[in-house]
Amino acid sequence: MNPQRDPAALSRLGWTIAALVMLWPVLVITRFELATLFEAGNLATIGRFLAGFWPPETSHDFLTLLARATVETLAMATAGIALAWLLALPMAFALTRSLSPAYLAGRRIRPLGAAMRALVRALLLILRGVPELVWALVFVRVFGLGPAAGVLALGVTYGGMLGKVYAEILESADQRPVRALLEAGCGRLPALAYGLVPGCAQELVSYTVYRWECAVRASVVMGFVGAGGLGQLMDQSMKMLNGGEVATILATFLALVLSADAISARLRGELS
Repeated sequence: MNPQRDPAALSRLGWTIAALVMLWPVLVITRFELATLFEAGNLATIGRFLAGFWPPETSHDFLTLLARATVETLAMATAGIALAWLLALPMAFALTRSLSPAYLAGRRIRPLGAAMRALVRALLLILRGVPELVWALVFVRVFGLGPAAGVLALGVTYGGMLGKVYAEILESADQRPVRALLEAGCGRLPALAYGLVPGCAQELVSYTVYRWECAVRASVVMGFVGAGGLGQLMDQSMKMLNGGEVATILATFLALVLSADAISARLRGELS
């Protein structure tokens, strides 16, 4: 046998071919034809559309509006993640089976505890299953136009996401410290704080900051339904066919995403 030959090469090739075969009907259903993008008329249309973005708008009045909308977007995303964090913590705590002394002892969890976990799991599914844009449409009708609806929409949706992932991270961590604390008579909250969190703090913080970055992007989209911020300003500029303003807004949005990525990297470095 040739030592340089990969014994799993034929298996990988077979699975790759199978995936491509399965992908074909998906492309047919979605009517995806890449060649359409490169037709002469379509390329000319795209070129005229992109040319309208230059030069970016730099007037003092518009930059003042842009700064106010940027602060509003950051405030919406940050407040939304803070609300999501407050919703996620107790639900993740309730879902983490490794904090149950009965589970660690190998005994069957009581029916009441199992029912409570099932209820929390269903609640998390509902919260994250409904897109934040739908929640924003609901809350806009309650609070009117403005960032308050966006904050609640982000808090509800991302609370479901954070709660689910937090519980999975905590359950996948090293269980020996929390087991030792619980067997020594420690309470569940101290066992969580000193037995589980230190071992997975980097992953928890990294995912939270990532979700904050996603919240910044989502807050821009929700602005199109009246939740304020950069999205609402972009919607107004696009309706006025002002490509220069749109280009400046997009550049600001890109800077926000890059800043969030830099903050995430810095926090991961501090916790490593």
